[in-house]
Amino acid sequence: MGKSYDHLPGNLIPWIIDQKVFWVATAPLAEDGHVNVSPKGYERTFHIMIDTEDGETIDSHNIPEGSDFNFKKATSRAVWYEDLTGSGAETIAHARENGRITVMFSAFEGPANIVRLFGTAKVYEFGTPEYEELLPLEKRQPGSRSIIWVDFHRVGTACGFSIPFYTIAAALEQEDYDHYVSCTAELEKSDAAEPAATELPGKGLKNYWKLSNNKSIDGVPAIQYAYASKQPLGDWTVKGADFRVPDDESIPPKDQAVTKDPTAVVGRGPFEDFGKHFAGFGAGVMFTILLYRLAQSIHWAH
Repeated sequence: MGKSYDHLPGNLIPWIIDQKVFWVATAPLAEDGHVNVSPKGYERTFHIMIDTEDGETIDSHNIPEGSDFNFKKATSRAVWYEDLTGSGAETIAHARENGRITVMFSAFEGPANIVRLFGTAKVYEFGTPEYEELLPLEKRQPGSRSIIWVDFHRVGTACGFSIPFYTIAAALEQEDYDHYVSCTAELEKSDAAEPAATELPGKGLKNYWKLSNNKSIDGVPAIQYAYASKQPLGDWTVKGADFRVPDDESIPPKDQAVTKDPTAVVGRGPFEDFGKHFAGFGAGVMFTILLYRLAQSIHWAH
């Protein structure tokens, strides 16, 4: 059965860290406004602010892999994630207007589990002091435009038995990621060519924020300051290489057949060549018999 907490228990923290995707739900105050649900999944963009038994608060990204950190005696009441440039800015708009937000995680492997964080969101846009402090230039993902900070007051768990199992094949198709990096890099170059932030060029990432991310589909204000910031965006054409998805030889090419086990590539079995030779031999024998009988019938006819 589901449980409720006023904080994130320590035993759930490593489980959330291991998840590859999460969802964010927000809505405007207007009764006829559109409720928004956004999937998120870029690696290294979700952070848990962990309260230790010693009274310290540390970022989950600062815990070394393989360390003996004692999660059982830790708790959390705040998380944040790096918000990347997209076609819309619904979460930013709703968080700015009313702050209501729910973050949800779902297990796709192992024991069934769903965890929801109910809280209040704050927006730290690119160029603000909070953004610059939490995300130094060298730690940003390409297209980074804001931070969504969530102070949550309720944590709910549910069984999630209706959710099927999924296997994570890769973080992202490499060509898709490279395309995103190249697009944002080109927009960044356009911004760099224009020194005056208040006189934006006809193209550029900051100009895109101003024209396409400045309000929600319901007209609620979204990005308000980032496009006017004089802070540099960064050289993403170089940095993109640091975030490349490593080649995984266990993933078969798209044109290669697979068995019911998606990780098992159909290959040549130990008796495959023998079977081919045996079939060829049998066909040869049958053809020889047919020729012999044909010759006999011709002989008898004469």
